[in-house]
Amino acid sequence: MVFGGKKKDNVSVLSDMANKQKRYEALVKAYHGDIFRYAYWLVHDRSVAEDIVQETFLRAWKSLDSLNEQAKAKSWLITILRRENARRFERKQFNLVDIDDHQVVDDQAVSTEASMEQQLIQRQIMKLAPEYREPLLLQVVGGFSGEEISNILDLNKNTVMTRLFRARNQLKDNLESKDSAKGQYNG
Repeated sequence: MVFGGKKKDNVSVLSDMANKQKRYEALVKAYHGDIFRYAYWLVHDRSVAEDIVQETFLRAWKSLDSLNEQAKAKSWLITILRRENARRFERKQFNLVDIDDHQVVDDQAVSTEASMEQQLIQRQIMKLAPEYREPLLLQVVGGFSGEEISNILDLNKNTVMTRLFRARNQLKDNLESKDSAKGQYNG
């Protein structure tokens, strides 16, 4: 009789594993593109973004049972991704060099006006203070609502909305000052 009980337990375990695998595959299929886009915005390097996304989904697999509400899966994955990105800096030892010893080269050759404008906007976003940049990226790139961003960043929703408002205003001011600076040299 013990043997018969073990067989039912094995079937139950296999069924649980199959369910977990299906949930995981659905999660990856639904959110991989969004998670990768956000990772790329954070790191600006395709291979590093791919590594962080892979680590994110590995951690997601390991703790999939802790995801109680499927509706919060995207923000859960973004939170994991942010932590993975932070871990990258904990492990990394930077080699510091004197800037005067090296020539700075802008290796981003731009072929069209649209891509130049996109790069300008991206640079201006990256110049924002992290407390303003991160909610803005979560909203613009991730498509998250203020409520979702407040959960991801563990902040009050009003704080998030204020930071989003200030981020957009700072970005607008920076872009307008760039335009007026261009006008001074052209006229």
